[in-house]
Formats: sequence, C-alpha cells, structure tokens
Amino acid sequence: MKRFLLAFAVLIAASASASATAQISTGPKVQARLVAEQGEIAPGKSVTVALEEVIKPGWHTYWSNPGEAGLPTEIKWALPAGWKAGAIAWPYPKRLPVGPLMNYGYENKVWLLITITAPADARPNEIATLKATADWLVCKEVCIPEDTALSLPLTVNVNPSAPYATVKEQFDAARAKIPVASPWPVTFHSGESIDVLVASPPLAKSQLQDVAFFPSQQGVIEGMATQKRATVKEGLALRLTPAKNAKIPKTLAGVLVLTSADGSVQALKVSAHPGTVPNADFGMAGDSGLLVALLFALIGGLILNLMPCVLPVLAMKALAIANQAHGEKAHARRDGFAYGAGAILSFMAIGFLLVALRAGGQAIGWGFQLQEPAVVAFFALLVFAVGLNLSSVFEIGNVAVGDALTRRGDWIGSFFTGILAVAVAAPCTAPFMAAALGYALTQSAIAAVLIFFTLGLGFASPFVLIGLAPVLLRFLPRPGAWMMIFKQLLAFPMYGAAVWLLWVLSQETGATGLLAALAAMLALAFAAWAWSTSRNASSAWRAAGMGFALIGLLGAAGALVLVHQTAAVPAAVGHTDVAGIPTEPYSASKLTALRGENRAVFVDATAAWCITCLVNEKAALSGAKVHAAFARKHIAYLVADWTNRNPEITALLAAHGRSGVPLYLYYAPGASDAVILPQVLTESSVLDAIGAK
Repeated sequence: MKRFLLAFAVLIAASASASATAQISTGPKVQARLVAEQGEIAPGKSVTVALEEVIKPGWHTYWSNPGEAGLPTEIKWALPAGWKAGAIAWPYPKRLPVGPLMNYGYENKVWLLITITAPADARPNEIATLKATADWLVCKEVCIPEDTALSLPLTVNVNPSAPYATVKEQFDAARAKIPVASPWPVTFHSGESIDVLVASPPLAKSQLQDVAFFPSQQGVIEGMATQKRATVKEGLALRLTPAKNAKIPKTLAGVLVLTSADGSVQALKVSAHPGTVPNADFGMAGDSGLLVALLFALIGGLILNLMPCVLPVLAMKALAIANQAHGEKAHARRDGFAYGAGAILSFMAIGFLLVALRAGGQAIGWGFQLQEPAVVAFFALLVFAVGLNLSSVFEIGNVAVGDALTRRGDWIGSFFTGILAVAVAAPCTAPFMAAALGYALTQSAIAAVLIFFTLGLGFASPFVLIGLAPVLLRFLPRPGAWMMIFKQLLAFPMYGAAVWLLWVLSQETGATGLLAALAAMLALAFAAWAWSTSRNASSAWRAAGMGFALIGLLGAAGALVLVHQTAAVPAAVGHTDVAGIPTEPYSASKLTALRGENRAVFVDATAAWCITCLVNEKAALSGAKVHAAFARKHIAYLVADWTNRNPEITALLAAHGRSGVPLYLYYAPGASDAVILPQVLTESSVLDAIGAK
C-alpha cells in the first residue's frame, strides 16, 4: 500500500509538469519476461535468471536509487518450497533529467539479473515452475505504474546441460554492466561540497570522456548540479554538490561510472570513508590540461622526425635541401613553408577523421588507418611507386617526379613530400606524443584538431626553420653529379618500406591478401614502364602506351579491392612469441585472473605495423638478462596485439591515457596499479621496471 501511494504521488507530480493536452497512448509501456541462462539446474546449485524489460522509446524505468523521483523495479517471487531467489543485481544506470529533477534509470532495454538456487533435496527430473510478480514505474512526461505476472520452468538434473548458446551474448553483456568493487581505495570529505578521491595515480593519467557518481541513497547529492572532476597526483578527484538539507552518511556508497575516450565503460561499486581529499583545481583543470597537451604535441611532433619510419622520406627532403643550398633564399622559404603546409594539413586531416570516427562509435586510435588491409596495401604501392620514380623508371612530362621533389623552386613537390612524410609516420608514436593524442581524443573536436595542428607544426618545424634561416644551407655541399647517385640510392629505403608494409599486410590478411598486393605492385610497375617507354614515341605509340598504363593502373586498383575483401586473420603470427619469451594473448579477463593468482604480469601493447614496437622487441626484450629475469620472477607476458582493430585493446590504451601503441605495463604481485614503462625501451629500463637490477 505504501509503495502504491508513493507511486501515485510521483504520477501526480510528473503529470503536473506535462502539457495539459498531452495524449498518452494505451497499452503497456514495458514488455517484461523471465529468461534463464540454462534450462536445467542441479540440486543445491544456482542458475542466473534475467528479468528483461523492453521499454517503449522515450520512456524509462528506474535504478535501485531512482534519483529525485521515481521507484525502482520490484520482483515478488512465489517459488516452490526450498527454492531461493537472490537480490537484483542492478546494472549501472544513466542520468535522466526530467524538468528540474534528475532521475537514474534505464531506457530501451535492460536486463536485471537474479540468482535462483535449488534446494539440495530437489528431486531429479522434477520441473519447478518459478512464479513472480514484477512491478515498476515507467515515466515520460507522466509516470505510469505497471505490473505483470511471470513464470519460468526449470528442470532439475544432476548433470545439467550447458547454458543456452542463444542467450550467452545477452547474459555476457548484462554481466558486463554490473558494477564491480573498486580496486582502489576511495575517500570523501564533506563541507560546502562533497569531494571524493579515487586513490589511483594511473587513473589520473587516463583519458576519460565522462565520470559520473550515482549515490546508493536518495537525498545525498543535488542531482542536477554539475559533477566536476580534476586530477591530482594521488588519483582522480570528483566534486559533488550536497542536496538541500542533506544528511551525509558515514559511508558514501554508490556507483562510479568511468567512460573512456573510446566509449568503453568501467562501473565501480564504491564505499567511500571519511578522509583527506587533496586540494584540486576543478575549474581550470581542462584549460591547463590543454596547454600541457599542446606543449607535448609540439615536442612529440619534433621527436617524431627521429623515428625510423620517417627517415626514408626525410632523406628525400634532405636531398631537396642540398639542391637548394646555394640557390635563392626566396625559393628556400617557399619550399620550407610548402613542406610545412603539407605536413600540418595532413595531421589535421587525420585528426578530423579520427575524431569523426570515434564520435560515430568506432574504437580506434593513432595508426588506425594501418589496421585496414586495403590502406596498408595502398601505402605499400605508394612507397613502391616513389622508389620506382627515384630509380628513374618513369617520369611525368619532361621532369622526373623524383627530380621534382628535389628541383629548386618546386613548392608543389615540397608540399606533397610533407604529405608523404606524415603518411609513413603513421606507424610511429614518439615520446610526449602519446599523452597529447590521448588527451586530444577526450576533448571537443576543436581542441582535438588544435592538438593535431600543433603536432604537425612540431613535425614540420625543422625544415620550416631551415627555410626561414637559409644561412644554415651554406653548411651543406654544393649540388653536383653526386645528387643523382644519392637520389637513386634513396630508392632502396623506399623499397624496404614497401617490403615491410607487405609483411604487415601478411599479418593482417594472410597469404591471399599478400598475393593480391604483389599483383597490384606488378600491375603498377607495368603501368610505370608503359608510360615511361612511350612518352617520347610517336602519337600512335604514345596513345598505346597510355592505354597499357591505364590497364596496369586498373589492374592495381582491382587488386586493392581484392585485398579489401580478404578476411583478416585474428592475430598477427609474428607476435605469438615475442623476442623469444613465451607469451599469451591479452584479454582483460586473463589479466584479472593472473593478478588474482598474485602473479607478476607484463603487458605489451604492440602491432605488426609499429616499427618502434619491433625495435623495442629486438633491442630491449631479446637479451639473455631479460629472459632470465622473466623466468626467475615467473612473470606472465601478455601481448595485446593491435595489428587488427580490437576494441578491448583500444580500451586498455585509453585507460592509460594512450591512443596508440606501443604501451608497456608491469603489474607487480599484489600491486594495485601498473607501472608504465617508457615508449622507447632499453634493456636497463625493463629490468628496472620489473625490479630485477
């Protein structure tokens, strides 16, 4: 009776805020049913049952704490003698503002999980019918109490059959939304505000899209007030506004929902005790964070020039500079700015695309384009074509394209050199750059693109500065015959880059995709040869050559389409055994299980297309000292292979403030958080991190 009166009061209050002409459709707003994870249960054992609520669009039901108005769903069971039903396991809710009130609840569809336990003396082959009455309040502009009678048969069997495969995915998804106990201690301090501290330094460094606290009790916080957050060296701080006349409990219990940059969610059940919360600047945290991110982007872009994947293209640009060493200063400035414009615009274009895809729900990060086999094959063709051009296999017009990239005053060549440099820089992540990118992908589109602009500015700055200070060119040798030899020599690093990209493609697609890419290269080489040999011939032969060249290009395009249609293999073969150390594939559940065994764990987030990752494996993880230390300390080595797109690994990166690989984590036995290793490893840094020096 008390529940009915409260529901009636909520109905009247909500209806008062609705339009007087509002028309409420007839019929139930929620369709409910009971779903069992398996149809059989052993005597004395348990089975999970879900109360499924399919909610009409625009309406919502409520969490265990409905917020400032509403009522949670209730289930009244009528079970056979000796059978027991556990409490509802509530998935984390969402904030549902209605007028001046903040509610906590669910929209569209929700599964509420309940554990049903059979008595130990249940008779085999007995069919037990579970009966229940479920009632809830469903609201839109108005609130309507609804209820329904439900039943579900279960068969008692000493050896029950396996869970239903047809509902496994739904039960897994429902369990993933049930909050887990916070692995970090949580304290709070109340006064004019309620400040909460989650004591986890790595969490403070992670890039979070949203943080929301849902109290277990009503009347504790002002629901409509903004929940501010800040980072301190001790962890993540949250500032809440107390409700009017709030009685602050001795233990602040609730659910903390952390949404990462890729949209993945971690829901933590917290019980905060009174304690000290460090002073935090909740107002300026975002602005100072942006300034730091811009600085990191500038430095990271500058360092990116030293990464191995960029060096072949920079060598081409160095050749162009050498050709300008004793030319006109105006040409040097123009080419420097053209190169910078190409590089900066390319970084901004990648930033726009990355932000747009993530806004559409894609779990991607830096280097995402190389997770697409067709893009990898295209880049392989691109650098192969540049190599052919540097080898003077083909020319456009009367000037070789390779010469165009080095010819004095050719700003168009410099512009496209900047674009090419960014294209081949995609597999690399430089120090400082990772933190800037991780921050960028949690901010607004304008802030994110500004960070990508600054990254491009840092990347392009060496050659732009040379253009602005032509006196530096005087230290370079004079142009001469050596430049032609050097230009042809530069073709071989480009061929090497093409070979490496083909190897990456083989990890993503297997032999079929590799064969298609090789066929595309053959067709491209034929097109280049046909163009080059016929360009100075008679008009008839020139037309024939152009036709053959077009056929070759169409063949290359067709092969790329085949690459795109090739199914990707689930994991890169090259990462089943890293640097001679036995490994296992990463999964969040595997990491949790190993840490539950009090086992030391080393996580290597890598990809076949990440050159820095491969160099680290050879330079820092292949030594006998590292192998011996891993064996002696019984360290489990988990490889998070991001060669192909993997949302779980993207979530791991985002949780540690990264948007790309490499990322190295070491979890010591019993430690609450991971140690994050440098992106560029040395054997000494690895041994230091695992405490083996």
